[in-house]
Amino acid sequence: MATTPARSDQDSSGSQSIGRIAGTSFIGTTIEWYDFFIYANAAALVFGTQFFPSLSPLAASLASLSTFAVGFLARPLGSVVMGHYGDRVGRKSMLVTSLLIMGVATVLIGLLPTYAQIGAWAPILLAALRFMQGLGVGGEWGGAVLVAVEHAPQSRRGFYGSFPQMGVPAGIILSNLVFLTMSSALSPAQFASWGWRVPFLLSAVLIGVGLYIRLRLEESPLFLATKKARTDSRMPVVELLRDHWRRVVLAGLAFMAANTIGYITLVYVLSYTTGPLQMPRSTVLLLVLLASVVQLVATPMLSGLSDRLGRRKVFLVGAALSALWSLPLFMLLDTRSPAAVLVGLVVAVTFLSAMYGPQAAIAAELFPTRVRYSGASLAYQLSAIFGGGFAPLIATSLYAKTGTSVSTALYVAAICLISLVAIAFVPETHRTGLVDPTPPTLPSQEVATS
Repeated sequence: MATTPARSDQDSSGSQSIGRIAGTSFIGTTIEWYDFFIYANAAALVFGTQFFPSLSPLAASLASLSTFAVGFLARPLGSVVMGHYGDRVGRKSMLVTSLLIMGVATVLIGLLPTYAQIGAWAPILLAALRFMQGLGVGGEWGGAVLVAVEHAPQSRRGFYGSFPQMGVPAGIILSNLVFLTMSSALSPAQFASWGWRVPFLLSAVLIGVGLYIRLRLEESPLFLATKKARTDSRMPVVELLRDHWRRVVLAGLAFMAANTIGYITLVYVLSYTTGPLQMPRSTVLLLVLLASVVQLVATPMLSGLSDRLGRRKVFLVGAALSALWSLPLFMLLDTRSPAAVLVGLVVAVTFLSAMYGPQAAIAAELFPTRVRYSGASLAYQLSAIFGGGFAPLIATSLYAKTGTSVSTALYVAAICLISLVAIAFVPETHRTGLVDPTPPTLPSQEVATS
């Protein structure tokens, strides 16, 4: 692939600077992840009693987390459909579509009757709306990442690519703040009755803000150049799976660790510490919020480091340290000490940031422009299924069977080792250009290693 010429932050996208584009990408993904994570909070804290009241506390928790996992089953479908149109029609249109799908589903969850009101239809509709959320976020990530990376100067793609990644901790901070406010201001009975709905209904306001921002975005110059040269693919997903499937698989396996640790530390921790460990809900929400602030700062710093040292080096260190930290993390959680829990979470999300930050640039750099939306989206969403969506459910099941958090720690460490091996086979791409004037036919020809 040819090397793109270096571009300044001000002129990389015509009238919009890369700084403004990256900021817009950050705000948009923050809103989408807020929607996604308020469901995670509610699934861990309240959905068990509201939608599965006839089950035992453990069974209700498992059922609630199962509906959380439903969203991950929908994400690959969203990535395939929106990846196709993102490569054919444009990145911007799919970002607007994904935001609308996510927003409508989130608001409807806030209006959904409970099991006490409509019986078995309540959990069925809950799962259906969660599936809609999964479709939305499945198409969101690839588009948001590409808007940032494809506009960025070559020497800073890792740094600017981290802005949509920062939307995850920012979304968690925002969702936890809202849940913390509601649970602190209301009695437990009020929160269980109607307070949990407020974060979902607030999404209507945020979606309006997000649409305003995204409709003002400019289309990716690399995508426009591909369309102008008529080198875009008529069937991007077919071409992707025919010519680049090895990279999809490798990237999917490599990204598993970041997804697993993310959902263990930021979702499973809520149910584990407030359930078996009996820690106060408000305390745990605050600790997760503080850890997310650290992740918000660490993500761009470590992503910027990948621009200098290489994506693979930074990622490898993050995966190795995450594997080593798995057992100490759960040992600290089991102390029930807020200070110890905070230390465990802060260290975990710092190591996580070394993987999750550069992940955006890696996903974009592995695929040519004509199939980049499809490739980046599908690789990430496959990793989200096996490494993210089922992680809280698997962790809960392991604890139920073994009665110890050691089993969960070993599970997390094993996933990190899988990612460690996979990233070792991913080519280094931080010095490779994104321009691809002629479609490659073999995976080995897609990207030249540095």
